[in-house]
Amino acid sequence: MAKITFLAETGCLFSGIIGLIDAFSIANLWHQSMCGETVPPLFETEVVTADGKPVPAHGGIPIHPHKSVNDVAETDMILIPPFLPHVEPLPRRLDELTDWITVRYRDRTRIGALCTGAFVLAETGLLNGKIATTNWHFARMFQRRYPQVRLKPERILTEDDGLICSAAASSFFNLGLHVIETFGSPELASVCSKALLVDPNRNSQAPYVISDFFRDHTDAAILRAQTWMEENYTARFTIDAVAGQIGISPRHFKRRFKKATGESPLTYLQRLRIEAAKKKLETTRENMNEITWQIGYEDSSSFRRLFKKYTGLSPREYREKFSRAGAVVN
Repeated sequence: MAKITFLAETGCLFSGIIGLIDAFSIANLWHQSMCGETVPPLFETEVVTADGKPVPAHGGIPIHPHKSVNDVAETDMILIPPFLPHVEPLPRRLDELTDWITVRYRDRTRIGALCTGAFVLAETGLLNGKIATTNWHFARMFQRRYPQVRLKPERILTEDDGLICSAAASSFFNLGLHVIETFGSPELASVCSKALLVDPNRNSQAPYVISDFFRDHTDAAILRAQTWMEENYTARFTIDAVAGQIGISPRHFKRRFKKATGESPLTYLQRLRIEAAKKKLETTRENMNEITWQIGYEDSSSFRRLFKKYTGLSPREYREKFSRAGAVVN
């Protein structure tokens, strides 16, 4: 039997905890259905807090733990739920929790971080030099805060030396399936994916990303350039022309733009146009040739390739997945 320990603290998202407790409970039922009712359950779950006292989850729901972290005798895996680093501070007893996680990891306990739980795991230093993922919305914040981590923000799931991370929100179910396969079998994981209605083969959160057009900097000239590009992305213009709009040489502009925003002006413009195309695919029945022209491109074929590079899906696949208009790309 595998013991799974959930680490709860003030401000965590309860969905990650209760969702996986349910998933492992369902795995136990299917395990007994496949192997016989006399076999013992495959998973045992427990919830712990730093001091063993109840804590309020984000939204105010009280979480009543089974015990404190210091009362955990043996466990096979620790799972860290999501936190909201833009709203809540990291756990108030962070040092105590990271020390406990580090000691457990050195005792060969697997550690899993759900969504923004990766921030807590990164605070231990254990992720330094290792591959990880997190919620796409907080990827830039994560990279700034933990530059030594090899972040792969497009991935749904990563595993590196016993440290497992999942991407945004409901991807914790994909981590759960991975755990079920690890301690159970591929067959059991497959059955549970069907029972939970979880796609076990999704490997990228890129289709779900809403681009963050970074403006949290102090370069006034680059802010003017960003505003001009956002207002004129449908026009046909060169990056050199943007530099001319704000009175900076093209070479100096490109260097300052990259320093301020973290990406090149061309990448920024491409993402502006990709976001515009996504909205049209979601909300209109216009065909791809029409959309391509409206967002500033002339070659529909090259834009389709660019779209797939950024989202991982073709325009048709994207519309089929996210359209609210029920349209089909011609």
